[in-house]
Amino acid sequence: MEADTRVEAKLAASERETLLACLDYQRDTVLQKIAGADEEALRRRAVPSLTTLLGVVKHLAYVERWWFRLVFAGEEGPDPWPEDDPDIDFRIEPEETTEQVVALFRDEVARARVIIAAADLDDRGRGTTRTSRGSTGADFSLRWIVVHVIEETARHLGHMDIIREQVDGTVGY
Repeated sequence: MEADTRVEAKLAASERETLLACLDYQRDTVLQKIAGADEEALRRRAVPSLTTLLGVVKHLAYVERWWFRLVFAGEEGPDPWPEDDPDIDFRIEPEETTEQVVALFRDEVARARVIIAAADLDDRGRGTTRTSRGSTGADFSLRWIVVHVIEETARHLGHMDIIREQVDGTVGY
């Protein structure tokens, strides 16, 4: 694996600083998990589902888009999990490159950072899109969304740990 450049959260900081540092640490770990893996390893299915290392990165880009842009900021956009193709976010199409998927993830993270910077943790979402909870953006505070995205990212990092070890034997981070 490549050098670890992640920055851990300070042990004593404000709530906002702590949450955002923890979120960024998880985001950076996503990219750390795929560092040094070859194309075949990034696309190899090691479990019965469509889950691959690169597929998880794509999925987490969609998670960032969904929660920060569509639910919280109220931007318009397609449902990342359409009923007719609910696995689209995990599937890597043959024409999609690793660079494109990583750029998508980085772009969604950058957009989310701008949205977060302009809001207070107590602010409520403006999205009208219904979530799986049957709620709209107005039902979610930015604080809840940040904590949820930390949780979602960390959960998928566990999947990435297992997949990475299965596809090329790399352990750690």
